[in-house]
Amino acid sequence: MAVVHPRQARDVAQATGPLAKTDALDARVLAHVAAAVRPTPRPLPDAQADARRALLARRRPLVTRRTAAHNCLGSAPSRLQTDIQAHITGLNTRLAALDDDLDTMLRTSPVWREREDLLRRVPGLGPVCTRTRRLDLPELGTLSRQRLAALVGVAPLNRDRGTLRGSRTIWGGRAPVRATLSMSTLVAVRDNPVLKAFYERLRAAGKVAKVALTACMRKLWTILNAMVTHHTPWPPQEVPSASHTGSP
Repeated sequence: MAVVHPRQARDVAQATGPLAKTDALDARVLAHVAAAVRPTPRPLPDAQADARRALLARRRPLVTRRTAAHNCLGSAPSRLQTDIQAHITGLNTRLAALDDDLDTMLRTSPVWREREDLLRRVPGLGPVCTRTRRLDLPELGTLSRQRLAALVGVAPLNRDRGTLRGSRTIWGGRAPVRATLSMSTLVAVRDNPVLKAFYERLRAAGKVAKVALTACMRKLWTILNAMVTHHTPWPPQEVPSASHTGSP
């Protein structure tokens, strides 16, 4: 099957004229997109992969609610703090149960165990980040570093017109993967010797913190992609440097 972003398909519909939206018009637009764009087909996920992805998706709103409760706890009146703390405890219990179920499902797959053990050796990567990468980005290890960076949303995009040279910005991509990548990078620039040296070199060259962190995010993806592609353990050999020009 081929997956097309709904916004892109709708943009094609608006560009070709039809402003109305019906099932018949949608079918014609999707057929036109398939013929003109030729989206890359992807294999259908198996039932186990769908179940694992559903557990991970269920985990995210619980983490969001727990974070919101923690943010309210400090400023809440004393008579509400007990109730909020009980709510946090309940969320922690549910998250622990989900993590146990997910860990049990993942550990039954020898291929998954091998990939997870490989990625967990990278300083800065924890179990949540590793599982998010494997479940929400199954293309890891099968694409070039440029296409992978664009898929995640950490590739700098040009904004030029004529003689105007705009700043490079990152945009789009898979937000859940990029969010976990961002947190991993914040840890890695402190504890990962490769990313730490790269970050310090960019900062010494005058790059602002966000630009340096974005470059480190892309470099981390380059390293992980090479490790999975070639089945090489950490520490990696020399990898191509990530582009770090422009603004994130």
